[in-house]
Amino acid sequence: MDKKPFFVGYLPIPEGLRAFLISLTVSLVVFMAFVGITIGATQDDPGNGAFRFDWRQQTVTGVIEFVPYPILRVTEGNERIPAGHTLMLTGQGKSTIRTRVQPMAGDLVALTGVILKRGELDMMQVAGGNRGLKKVDGPAPDLPAPEPLGRWKLAGEICDGKCLAGAMRPGRGLAHKACANLCLIGDIPPVFVSSQPVEGSEFLMVAGPDGTRLPDRAYDLVGAFVQLEGDLERRGDLLILRMDGDTMELMQ
Repeated sequence: MDKKPFFVGYLPIPEGLRAFLISLTVSLVVFMAFVGITIGATQDDPGNGAFRFDWRQQTVTGVIEFVPYPILRVTEGNERIPAGHTLMLTGQGKSTIRTRVQPMAGDLVALTGVILKRGELDMMQVAGGNRGLKKVDGPAPDLPAPEPLGRWKLAGEICDGKCLAGAMRPGRGLAHKACANLCLIGDIPPVFVSSQPVEGSEFLMVAGPDGTRLPDRAYDLVGAFVQLEGDLERRGDLLILRMDGDTMELMQ
């Protein structure tokens, strides 16, 4: 009878097949590693956004404002967050801190939380309870008035500010659309990522006309490349785009 080697799973590997199976296994491992590296190299860079846990929790003092999403105009900062800086604010998970801070709008408060940071885009995830939010005695200082910067026509992408700033990576694009919409429904501040720098920044907080919330039509086009128009203003060092939802259109 023909004595060719035959593999049986519960028996030792025949000598004639051992070298072949080892070389095949090594080749498959190398091939799959090559495929993984190649696919990864074709993906967009997720950027450097992240929770800055290495900074530990930060405490700053400032004035709460709504535009219509909550922001903090920092009046007394620290070595990482200077006075004059403007922080977007968020709660834990996909939730806003609107109900917590709204009674203190216009007041001087001390906030403690973790910073999310992507380039010049900053957001604070405020800690829970009294540890995260305290009213400070004394009147709020006068702040510089918002600086109007005219009407702009821009191309780019609407994202939720929290995931974009670093809660998730990449935190943008159509693959992230469902997650982004859940964050935006939860009143996480939206951010427009411009295809070209605007007044030195590619990140603009988005509001509706006259300081209203993000227009309903915008939710359908979150994560897509769009063109829109709106009035731009600066509060502290944060740019805010009051978008006109009727001008929003999908770019091909």
